[in-house]
Amino acid sequence: MKILTKLIYTACLIFTHLYANAQQSIGVDSSYANGHYLQRVDFFKKMPDQVHEVVFLGNSITEGGKWQELFPKVKHVINRGVSGDVTYGILARMDEVLSSNPDKIFLLSGINDVKRGTPNEVIVENFVRLIKLVQSKSPKTQLYIQSVLPVNIAMLPATYSKLSNEKINDLNKSLKDICNTYKVNYINLKPVFADQNGEMRKELTIDGLHLRQASYILWADHLKKIKAL
Repeated sequence: MKILTKLIYTACLIFTHLYANAQQSIGVDSSYANGHYLQRVDFFKKMPDQVHEVVFLGNSITEGGKWQELFPKVKHVINRGVSGDVTYGILARMDEVLSSNPDKIFLLSGINDVKRGTPNEVIVENFVRLIKLVQSKSPKTQLYIQSVLPVNIAMLPATYSKLSNEKINDLNKSLKDICNTYKVNYINLKPVFADQNGEMRKELTIDGLHLRQASYILWADHLKKIKAL
């Protein structure tokens, strides 16, 4: 069984590599291995695996969370956020994430893909691959896919011009659909962070996208409220 699982996992990685190359050929930016990414992944790989890990996985929004402090009663909470990461980068480092057969993974990703102009359909396809990797490599792991956070358009720097809450809402709807299809937990974070207009509340963000440190307390409280942790 272990040999079969390893073969399935290897096949998924090969397919992901070929798929990324194909996406590049049609104009989708699937790059991810910048200096910060490589340093973070090197650190992750050199850290010993622990039993019953709870993994927070994602980009800069995840990296900015002090998860161990937010969940002091939960053992072995680890931060696997990488600033600037995209779904392609997460796919490429899933071997390290899954090597401990973690108890739970809380995944938040997609906003940097949207920032690059990657079509939502492509992002969703990458999420399906992520789900299948977890289910084949570590079937006992509980995967929680968290909705992409809303943004505050007026506060965003010019480099985020391709972002819109309409695109984010459409992406989240598709993520919820695939979670239902593959029987994966979906966590809607929009009620935690959005104002009455569906935008990120100004007081919770530093630039319209990234969170103030105290805002993570609201996130953690929500996960506790729904008994995800």
